[in-house]
Amino acid sequence: MQIFDKMKIIKPEKIGYIGGITGIIVNLFLFIAKYYVGVLTGSIAIIADAWDTLADIVTSILSIVGLKLSNRKPSKNHPFGYGRIEQISALVIAFILGIVGYEIGRDSIGRFLNHQVVVYNSTAMIITASSILFKELLAQFNFWGFRRTNLLTLKASAWNYRGDALTSIIVLSGIFLQKYIPMIDAYLGMIISLMIFYSVFEVAKDIVNRMIGEKVPEKLIDQVEELSKKHYKCSLELHNFKLHNYGHHTELTFHIKVEKTTSIFDAHEIATNIETELKDKLNISTTIHIEPKK
Repeated sequence: MQIFDKMKIIKPEKIGYIGGITGIIVNLFLFIAKYYVGVLTGSIAIIADAWDTLADIVTSILSIVGLKLSNRKPSKNHPFGYGRIEQISALVIAFILGIVGYEIGRDSIGRFLNHQVVVYNSTAMIITASSILFKELLAQFNFWGFRRTNLLTLKASAWNYRGDALTSIIVLSGIFLQKYIPMIDAYLGMIISLMIFYSVFEVAKDIVNRMIGEKVPEKLIDQVEELSKKHYKCSLELHNFKLHNYGHHTELTFHIKVEKTTSIFDAHEIATNIETELKDKLNISTTIHIEPKK
């Protein structure tokens, strides 16, 4: 978004901190307002939305703590750094969201079976409409931050806020439909629960894929091959690519083939030049294995 363009010079971890602190402040205000209105009206949908907002405060705190720990410098026992702590934090966030989704679904089914009817008021409309605006702004910022930094905690938070905005839209729709569908509050609670489970799936899938190991993107392979052509006029026959993601630190390994007549010194220089360019241009640490062409 253009509104965030002026923040491009900010370091990735700073963007994560800004997103987390802003989320805490906004969500604290929204939680108090939603919970008050939920208790006032007796609406399970609004109370559920309030508890989901409280969970957002917890996830924002986890996000900040995870970023802080993941930015520690590599040590003797952890030579690749602590970047995966950020991924673990994102997984914990997804787990908390799953618990919230389960509780909301359970309460909604109970209300449906007991035929409990809720009457909304104008205050509920104002708070819900405000929540849509603030949550979508938070979602946009975190999605933008994820694209800039590739931090999974930002992606987790973005999906969470987007789900909250959609949830509030559903609740607002329910306020207008309550005259026609008496049990709308219970239905809304169940829909909110399903939406939360979907966002948990999206976030957890990405995290688990990174931690297990992913296929090297074709785009990255093309970039590496293009760089290799600058340092060797013949084809290096790049192959056996492996990518290791450690949060802020990425390791890439692959093999190259050189002519049998190439000296060890020249082959080493070719590999070093490619490794240097990948570090400078893509911020990827690379290890290259050299093989002779048959």
